[in-house]
Amino acid sequence: MSQLTVRQATLADLDALTPLFDAYRQFYGRDSDLAAARAFLLARFEHGQSILFIAHDGDTGIGFTQLYPLFSSVSLARTFILNDLFVAAAHRQRGVGSALMAAAKAHAQTLGAIRLSLSTAKGNTVAQSTYAANGWQRDEQFFVYHLPTSL
Repeated sequence: MSQLTVRQATLADLDALTPLFDAYRQFYGRDSDLAAARAFLLARFEHGQSILFIAHDGDTGIGFTQLYPLFSSVSLARTFILNDLFVAAAHRQRGVGSALMAAAKAHAQTLGAIRLSLSTAKGNTVAQSTYAANGWQRDEQFFVYHLPTSL
């Protein structure tokens, strides 16, 4: 890697983020749809609904993470969901994911958040080992349930 940089993304990064976000969705079994990926990210920027960080190797976007703000009623505090984390295949195992997670953690700390949370596929053991290596702890107390709202 020539020069790894990680910074908070802005709307000006939309063109670099779109193919990364599309590849992330494909990793989870979705069909490629660059137009929909771009529209989704654009809406998050326009409505201030998420915080994105982008990793570059020189001038090339190679990874991203996306945080969604939440609050804990029990703790009376801000939290974030680290909903998306992706590194392009050619740049994996080089610390890019760890750098993105560090940027997310620093951002959360700056805003006084008490925690970051994430979920990942049970079979995604590479990601799980990266999370553990970066201090993330797997929840053993709560089950997660989902209720589909579409027909």
